[in-house]
Formats: sequence, C-alpha cells, structure tokens
Amino acid sequence: MGLKAGIIGLPNVGKSTLFNAITNAHIEAANYPFATIEPNSGIVELKDERVDCLADIFHPRKVIRATFEFIDIAGLVKGASKGEGLGNQFLANIRNVDAICHVVRCFENPDIIHVENSVDPRRDIEIINYELILADLDTVIKRLGKVETKARTSKDKASVEECTVLNLLKKQLENGLPARGIEFTKEQKTILKSYGLLTMKPVIYVANVSEEDYSNLEQSKNYQIVKEIAQEEHAEVIAISAAIEEELSSLEEQEKIAYLNDLGMSETGLNRLVARAYSLLSLATFFTVGEDEVRAWTFSKGMKAPQCAGLIHSDFEKGFIRAETYAYEDIREYRSEKALKEAGKIRSEGKEYEVKDGDCLLIRFNVSSK
Repeated sequence: MGLKAGIIGLPNVGKSTLFNAITNAHIEAANYPFATIEPNSGIVELKDERVDCLADIFHPRKVIRATFEFIDIAGLVKGASKGEGLGNQFLANIRNVDAICHVVRCFENPDIIHVENSVDPRRDIEIINYELILADLDTVIKRLGKVETKARTSKDKASVEECTVLNLLKKQLENGLPARGIEFTKEQKTILKSYGLLTMKPVIYVANVSEEDYSNLEQSKNYQIVKEIAQEEHAEVIAISAAIEEELSSLEEQEKIAYLNDLGMSETGLNRLVARAYSLLSLATFFTVGEDEVRAWTFSKGMKAPQCAGLIHSDFEKGFIRAETYAYEDIREYRSEKALKEAGKIRSEGKEYEVKDGDCLLIRFNVSSK
C-alpha cells in the first residue's frame, strides 16, 4: 500500500526541519516564506522490533520493512483558497495524501520570521483550517450546482442521494467545521470518495516546541493550546522538537540512545509520529517469512485474507485458496515453524478470515482458480 502523509502548516513553523529529521534528506530549511515550493518526498522505514526478531529466527537473505511516505508541502498563508501565495499548488498537493501532519509553531525565536509576526497556535491553526474549509466549500457548491437540477427534475435516485450528502457538507462547512466531523453512512462515504475533500482527511497536530519546553510540556502554554484544540476536534496531537529530532537523525544508533537517555526519552518523537499516523489510518502489519526474505506488509484493519494476499501479488488474490497462518507472539515463543506445527499453532484460514496485526501468512493459491 502506497501510504502518504502530508506535512503542512504556515511558513517557518518547522515543517522542513521536521522533514529533514524524518528522512535525513537535508532539504532547504530557510528563514523565509516559501523556501519549499515543490513538495519534497521521502520514504521512511517503520521501526518494528518484530521484524528484527523474525530476522533473528529465520536468518533471511533479505529483510524488508514496512514504509511510510512523508511529503513536505509548501507553507500556506491567508487567502490560499483564493490562490494567495502558493495556495492552489499547496491545496492540490494535500489532495494527494492519506493523512495530514499539521505542524504548529509553539516556540519563540526572534531570529525566525513568523508570517503573522507573533506566535499564536490557535490563530495559526484557524488560518489553515479556514482555508481548507473554504476550498472544500467551493468544491461542494460547484458539484451541487451540477447535481441539484437533475435531482429536482428527474428524481434520479443517485442524484437525490448525492444532493443529500452535498447539502450536509455545505451546512457543516458554512458553519466553519471540517467535513470529517459528520457521521456519514457507508453508502454516503462511497459518494464522498470522488470529491477529494481536504477536511475529510485525518489530522495529527504536531506541536513543534522549544528544546526547553520539550522536557516539561505541562508548563508549555503553547503546547497546551494545541492539545486543547485537538481534544475539541477529536484529533490526534503529538509534541516534538524538530530541532532535537533533526540532531538525533544525524547520530549513530548508540549515540542516539545515549542522547535519548539524557533527554529522559525512550524513543524519538519521529517514531511516535509514524506510529500515531499508522493508528490514525487504522493500519496494521502482517509478515511473510522464510530463508529468502522476512517482509512486513501494511494493510488496513478489517481486510480479509484474499485482500492481504493481493497486496503481495494480484494473482494471489485471484487464485486464493487458503492462508497458513500463525501469530508473531507464537513464533517468538517457539522459535521455529516445526515447533509451531507440533504445538498446533499453525492454522489454515479461508477467504473470510480477517487478518490480524502480527499475523505471519503463507498464501496457498492457484492461478487457474475462478
């Protein structure tokens, strides 16, 4: 699955610094608006100790971890929905991501320009959200204009249902609220997919705090504001110090561990961000294992065995017969498939089996199967 998270925010809030840390790509992180014009993209491997354990058991020739793509998108300003700054380009880039990491400046630094001339997390969040809402409202109104007449004159069932969805959206957006705040039916969600609405995308607020505040978030007024807004919106929030994360990304593993210990941290903020993004998108991991390869595969929770088989190869889904399955916890305990088989821990699952996080799968298939 090609999963993408877009890093957004006002100019000079730390987006590119965070991206540098995520990918160790060392892109430009300059002290002026629109240093990022074209979106930068980087692939990040997910840190998963289960992969390390499986590699230790099977000693494969190759280890492939699950990945997540982060995209650093140009900073937004007021009026972006009307084309101000790099608005149109910015909004188009957001439409192509699965989730949004909204970076909010929570640090004071007179040497780094703020486009609004002061640090105010609530105002900054409102600017971004307002522009996304306006862009979605424009999309909804244009679509409504095309569908409404047909629904009224022909009573076409599909058009009537679409009008119902569009009017729900219009009311929500006109009240200054994101589309994701509406509880849609399964059928309505299917209609929504074609719109590419920005405010339907799940959001993680990334509070970029100072190095001093990072170790004492309870005393960080700006972080507490972001946390409060996230709670109001039922959104995710995570605090990081982009400057610290960028420094950590350049260290060797042992140096990194020592630095984290000095900070009183067990893992980097970036690992927590990736894990939170996975959770936000209801993602999980299954594994294929053997002497040739240990590989982690990302899937959406609720997917059944044939669908997961299709992630490996389309023929596996078409000709799916069964999946020989066992849990990661069991292979970690028994240390070999032979021991698992003797203990009765290997199961044969059919087409209706819902794959679980940590499952190890061996797909049985026949390409001639109907």
